[in-house]
Amino acid sequence: MLIILAAGSVFFPGLFLLSKQCLKSIPALRWNEGDAVIVSARLKVPPPSLLRHWLTSTYIMFAVPYFVYDIYAMFMCYWYKLQVKGHEEASAAPQHMRSVLTSYLRREFLMVLHHVVMVTVCFPVSVFLRQGKGDYFQGIMFMAELSTPSVCLGKILIQVSLQHTLLHKVNGALMLITFFIFRVLLFPYLYYAYGRYASIPFHMVPLSVPWHCNLGAALLMAPQLYWFSLICRGALRLFMGTSRSQRETHASGSRRLE
Repeated sequence: MLIILAAGSVFFPGLFLLSKQCLKSIPALRWNEGDAVIVSARLKVPPPSLLRHWLTSTYIMFAVPYFVYDIYAMFMCYWYKLQVKGHEEASAAPQHMRSVLTSYLRREFLMVLHHVVMVTVCFPVSVFLRQGKGDYFQGIMFMAELSTPSVCLGKILIQVSLQHTLLHKVNGALMLITFFIFRVLLFPYLYYAYGRYASIPFHMVPLSVPWHCNLGAALLMAPQLYWFSLICRGALRLFMGTSRSQRETHASGSRRLE
């Protein structure tokens, strides 16, 4: 177990450092430290989900260091963004660093809490308490990460000033669809799948499973619904803004013709 944890502890920070160095040293790019850190931190797709027997627990142990690393990576992104905006507290002085850390925890509280819960609650439950049962359902939970690439790509496109391109719009639509399927519909599907397995109606499943299963599902689904609402608002601004811009361009062209 320690070897797998150590492997994850090396893999994710190593991927971050390697990508940062490449972005800074490739002649065609030569990015500065801040941009390289922010984009490298977005390259944080966990390893592919494995659905068979002991591999489910192995995957969890390998992925645990990712959540610890990602808290640090998100902080580095936040810190460099403050430096770009010229905030005085973005300096490396200890008193300023405490201020930045406090501001970061306020801004990213839900995400940090999610990561902490994954490490302190979901990890021991998945590896030690479930006693090898429920590999199928745990594998379904892993599929939530299929939405991560489009989320990270969207942030990278914004960082490199490509937020007005067709690629960004296509990725935004893909992010909306994948997040809804793999992070929102995932939980009702788990209940549906268990109902089929136990031969009970879907609406009776919450009354048939242990209360802590319902509580865990509700606590995990709540932040997904919140983040999905943010994605919907972002998509509305993106596509409504595009339509408004097209109307203004058309009106401007008509006035010129007149």
